[in-house]
Amino acid sequence: MPQIFHPSFNTLSRLSVFGAAIGVVGLLILGYLFMRSSYQTKVNVSIDQPIAFSHAHHSGELGIDCRFCHTTVETSAFANVPPTYTCMTCHSQIWKDSPALVQVRQSLAHNQPIRWRRVHDLPDFVYFDHSIHVKKGVGCATCHGRIDEMPLTYKAEPLTMEWCLDCHRHPEEKLRPPTEAFNMNYHLASSEQNAVGKKIVEQNHVPSAYFLTNCSVCHR
Repeated sequence: MPQIFHPSFNTLSRLSVFGAAIGVVGLLILGYLFMRSSYQTKVNVSIDQPIAFSHAHHSGELGIDCRFCHTTVETSAFANVPPTYTCMTCHSQIWKDSPALVQVRQSLAHNQPIRWRRVHDLPDFVYFDHSIHVKKGVGCATCHGRIDEMPLTYKAEPLTMEWCLDCHRHPEEKLRPPTEAFNMNYHLASSEQNAVGKKIVEQNHVPSAYFLTNCSVCHR
């Protein structure tokens, strides 16, 4: 019986199998890189807002404390977006006729909130409590970056599960005295940070990594 396939088909079949394996691995790598890309995580990507608000000006240049606008950050799970009357506390006297603040004045006059777009928006299946993190010594800049230097607000960290777990496994590397939580200029060298962090873990009764990495802590 004559041979149906040419001997070269043996080589071709091997190359096809090898190419398919490489293709699958390549797709997995591309998927992994995509999940970590700024397109997916939105890190360093500013979001258009209804009003151009600069944290760099208000917090950095003017030195307004985070808690003046985000009043519930120490007492609630939710860090509130400031209502219009908070803005008008100052802007009823300062820049009160500025065209840039027309929407702010209209919002107050018509009792309609400004529809700010949330920058740090965790999935609904993730439970996060701002107050407990602040009380234990997590600084604003740890999660939000140097927001006091941002003319337009953007995510400085990915806020992925991997990123959160890294801190929960080694809290001593991130914690600071709770009194310094709102100090954007707070910084220690890594060697000093570990020593100070371990004391804060003990003094503030921070749970063990075993507890902090339990699924039910963040997924309830």
